[in-house]
Amino acid sequence: MARIEDYGMIGDLQTAALVGRDGSIDWACFPRFDSGACFAALLGTAEHGRWLLAPRADAWEGKRRYRPHTLVLETEWETDTGAVRVLDFMPPRGKAPDIVRIVEGLHGHVEMFSELVIRFDYGGTIPWVRRTEDGRIAVAGPDALCFRTPVEHRGENLRTLGEFTVKKGERVPFTLTWYPSNERPPRAIDAEHALNETLKFWQDWAARCVYTGKWKEDVLASLVVLKGLTYAPTGGIVAAPTTSLPEKIGGERNWDYRYCWLRDATMTLQALLAGGYTAEAAAWRDWLLRAVAGDPADLQIMYGIHGERRLPELELPWLAGYENSKPVRTGNGAAEQLQLDVWGEVLDCLALTRNSLLKHTDESWDVQVALMQHLETIWDQPDNGLWEMRGPRRHFTHSKVMAWVAADRMVKGVRDFGLTGPVERWETLRDTIHRDVMANGFDPARNTFVQSYGRPELDASLLLIPRVGFLPPDDPRVLGTIDAIQRELTEDGFVRRYRPADSDDGLPGGEGVFLACSFWLVEALLGAGRTQESTELFERLLELRNDVGLLSEEWGVRAGRQLGNTPQAFSHFALVTSALELHQDMVRRSDTPIPPETERVGQ
Repeated sequence: MARIEDYGMIGDLQTAALVGRDGSIDWACFPRFDSGACFAALLGTAEHGRWLLAPRADAWEGKRRYRPHTLVLETEWETDTGAVRVLDFMPPRGKAPDIVRIVEGLHGHVEMFSELVIRFDYGGTIPWVRRTEDGRIAVAGPDALCFRTPVEHRGENLRTLGEFTVKKGERVPFTLTWYPSNERPPRAIDAEHALNETLKFWQDWAARCVYTGKWKEDVLASLVVLKGLTYAPTGGIVAAPTTSLPEKIGGERNWDYRYCWLRDATMTLQALLAGGYTAEAAAWRDWLLRAVAGDPADLQIMYGIHGERRLPELELPWLAGYENSKPVRTGNGAAEQLQLDVWGEVLDCLALTRNSLLKHTDESWDVQVALMQHLETIWDQPDNGLWEMRGPRRHFTHSKVMAWVAADRMVKGVRDFGLTGPVERWETLRDTIHRDVMANGFDPARNTFVQSYGRPELDASLLLIPRVGFLPPDDPRVLGTIDAIQRELTEDGFVRRYRPADSDDGLPGGEGVFLACSFWLVEALLGAGRTQESTELFERLLELRNDVGLLSEEWGVRAGRQLGNTPQAFSHFALVTSALELHQDMVRRSDTPIPPETERVGQ
């Protein structure tokens, strides 16, 4: 099976697919990120759905890359008889989602092979396939796919197979289009026209980026990935386009990330605003407000891409899991957990919006007041923490710090912007929470903050204490925490979220180092004045990306491979904000916008 880093992502701003180095599309969900997969070989075998398009004979990969500043993926192969290039992409959505593949002969001639295995509902449903004048139609239940190409194909063992030879200068198109099975198939698209339109869309979008610093290509590559994880109709951004890629090979820590997490909100806004993408930032903020509307007591940590609240967690026993990592899950039961930090994340995000002078910034104040009023009644309760632990609830230090953030941002809304609210009461609460954290969440003997009250374990979230403004970045207690985390919570210099064996998180087994946490250490070191060390760690993290610039959730140090769902928005957001702060040699609070550059990348 391919390694996680062997996959590239293509997408149309409503869903995405993963393409392996071997030319096989092993994961694709239609019509949305969170829909059932029609290609699920990523979590099973080829029998669970895939689309292989590659040289028939022995071949070796020449190179693979994205066309600059796009999600158009190019893969080249060399054989004994010639060379060929395959372009894979998904045109930004018109009426229906399409996967387009174009095979281009580079020199000599190459015999090619296409194997299309369609299995709807995560590999569980074999469709009925019939011929049409210009291709094939596959139908099962509510789903239908239309496959079109000039290459002659045949049906064999519930697969659609084709062989052809491509010579220098020839270009052979393939399109696969999803549509509701109760409707007529969409009109055929012209693959070459779709390619030109897709390239133009991405290149025009990339040209809007205003960052021009040292790592501009790295930043822009990550911003393109983040755009690709955006569900355009609502502005929501999924954590990843995949489910159940394991945090440890063979382990059970396999989760569905095709939803929108509130704790990503502030970092999302900072990254988009600093890149000059105010429209995307505003759309994300509007999605956030719609999602959290309602009773503040019902605030969830995550929502569906349309703001759905019910995300029931199910297991799919017919799938063996990525490298036998079971179970395969859809939905996410953590949506029902109590995680107090999300109130702080939401109010921090809306404060950042207000401070960034985006339009329509104050009509949400009533919602913020309602959220704060509820948090006042529950902030001192134990919760599950930001890592969604499935063990007993505890008083997590990060959760209390984020409750302090909530009160602090509400106070500033009144004091700095003249908004209305019981500011004296919130100031008193802010001070009370601060004293509580210092009394119970800090170990003076070790000079470090701890994961939860009354226990000695460390947690990477403690690195965010200066980022949210709870203490200055050069405070001795912050510096002590940095040292303790580097000493006790790192592997090969990269940061673990926490040590599962010591943290009673309710799950067996371990996990890799968490990439976003290592970027948090980059920012913490920068704030501590350790700029060279910060830069060196950042550049080491860049080396963990795959050959087309993608980062998953985690990194397995011993195996030297990516782990977890991919590409992971949290990792790419953290990359962007770390690069921007290193470039400007300054760490900014989470409610303070990182000012954009004045020149554009395209100039």
